[in-house]
Amino acid sequence: MIGTIIYIIGIIFGVKAVLEILNTGISTGGKIICIILLLLTSWIGLIVYYLYAKDHLYEWFR
Repeated sequence: MIGTIIYIIGIIFGVKAVLEILNTGISTGGKIICIILLLLTSWIGLIVYYLYAKDHLYEWFR
């Protein structure tokens, strides 16, 4: 039961992060790279995105 809840929370945060990336002003290639990396790295990717990368995406992918 607790595993299912953690899984659903991960999906919700993953979808939220993907939507945030899609709404940024970075290039299409940068969006694709960020989304693929985020989805392939699961929880680690979500943590890195929300704690660091979210504020630096525009600098990295103009």
